[in-house]
Amino acid sequence: MAPTEETLSSDADDTPSAPRASSDPPQSPARMPRWLPRAMVLALALVACYRLATWAFDQLTGLLLNILIAFFLALAIEPAVDRMAARGMRRGLATGLVFLAILIGTAGFFTLLGSMLADQIMTMVQDFPKYLDDVVSWINDTFHTHLSRLEIQDSLLHSDWLQSYVKNSADNVLDVSTQVLGGLFKTLTVTLFAFYFAADGPRLRRALCSVLPPTRQVEVLRAWEIAVAKTGGYIYSRGLMALISGVAHYILLEALGVPYAPALAVWVGLISQFIPTIGTYLAGALPMLIAFTIEPWYALWVLIFVVIYQQFENYLLQPRITARTVDIHPAVSFGSVIAGTALLGAVGALIAIPATATLQAFLGAYIKRYDVTDDPRVHGRTRRRGASALARMRAALARRG
Repeated sequence: MAPTEETLSSDADDTPSAPRASSDPPQSPARMPRWLPRAMVLALALVACYRLATWAFDQLTGLLLNILIAFFLALAIEPAVDRMAARGMRRGLATGLVFLAILIGTAGFFTLLGSMLADQIMTMVQDFPKYLDDVVSWINDTFHTHLSRLEIQDSLLHSDWLQSYVKNSADNVLDVSTQVLGGLFKTLTVTLFAFYFAADGPRLRRALCSVLPPTRQVEVLRAWEIAVAKTGGYIYSRGLMALISGVAHYILLEALGVPYAPALAVWVGLISQFIPTIGTYLAGALPMLIAFTIEPWYALWVLIFVVIYQQFENYLLQPRITARTVDIHPAVSFGSVIAGTALLGAVGALIAIPATATLQAFLGAYIKRYDVTDDPRVHGRTRRRGASALARMRAALARRG
């Protein structure tokens, strides 16, 4: 049967209709902000610069410390250079003469000390069997033993400890040589920079002031002058304490009859004052060694005297002298040395006091000060209770009258 018109129309309604075109415009995909790539590149560049600066600072720490030591050394010798330059001498020649005097004094001191030390070492080596016999006889008499010096020497010479020590020493010869060459190179670096800082001091100040406004130039020149004065005062205080220490130890060594007492006294005075942290131990070791060659008990007396004098110097002598010459409080000087040692080690301990004194004097000119009230507590006195009660009674009577 042929399909009717109604059937055809119903079939047409059942078939899916074609999708209608939407009237909304098509949406474009999300785009990256224009500033984001630049920000990422800038962040990466900042991180790279920070890492590069950190690496460079770590690599140049040794050089920066040498330059810092050279700068303070130049400040210490600048007064002498200025005096000779004021008399018409060229600053380069004056600086060279000052360094030549320092070199001659240092070489003469270490030459005298080396000859004395070599002589005493030879004496100790020759008398070592006698010392060992005395020690062995004392042990036998005290503990009722039967030790023999020859057996002890043979056991020491064939001990594993001595053989391993000799082998390690032979293996470390190259390391020791490298350290010695490194120390010489650092010394030459410090000397070279200190020479240029002292010889070209006015030129360096002019170059620094040329990039600053006039008001800042005055401040920089004043800070430089204060640094020279405080560094010179610090060197003077160290020299004075070295003199006192040398005289005290000379009296002890001369009383004990220790040979080379003047040279040993100079050694103790200079090393204990101008080598921080370990200078005291190095200074006291040599007199103890020399005293031991004369009488073992003398070494104990020297040790006791060194310990007592060191306490006297740390708590009484050094704070007072430093406070007078560098013009800082003893507690501040002591704390600055501890802080300098924690930050820069031996270098920080050596330059802590002049750096702190310079900073304190420079900042003192810009701190506004006021008149102190006339109160007994300011002068270290307390108010008396009777006097305060009497003052209150007088005030009450005056109000009633």
